[in-house]
Amino acid sequence: MLPRKLTAADAPSLAVLERACFSEPWSEDGLREELANPLSSLWGVECGGEIVAYGGWQNVAGEGYVLNIGVLPAFRRRGLGACVMQKLLEEAAATADFLTLEVRAGNIAAISLYEKLGFETVGKRRDFYRNPTEDAILMTKFFK
Repeated sequence: MLPRKLTAADAPSLAVLERACFSEPWSEDGLREELANPLSSLWGVECGGEIVAYGGWQNVAGEGYVLNIGVLPAFRRRGLGACVMQKLLEEAAATADFLTLEVRAGNIAAISLYEKLGFETVGKRRDFYRNPTEDAILMTKFFK
């Protein structure tokens, strides 16, 4: 399954995925706004007409920032997160100097994936996440 570029029509499906993956999900309206943002690029993987994995990033003046990566629980551990991240990295490498992200300190699976993709830990934000409260690990992959 290859990722495809997402559009405003995908916002309802993305909102379902967000609620299944995150304690503080983006709203459908928020997702629709991000999909219309010319600085943002969101990609998703479909299965049976449903978006089961997605990710997005923003490019601001050559600096890349991962907005979110999510995979429905029933579809995890199948390489879909890595597939989406590869697409984001491919796009970012062509137009940005680096790509950075935040990840929950306790999300060992995601941290491991990011390390395999060449991200380095560059910092920490204390108590960044809520529900539950947790530190964010800052990770960056430098292209140039």
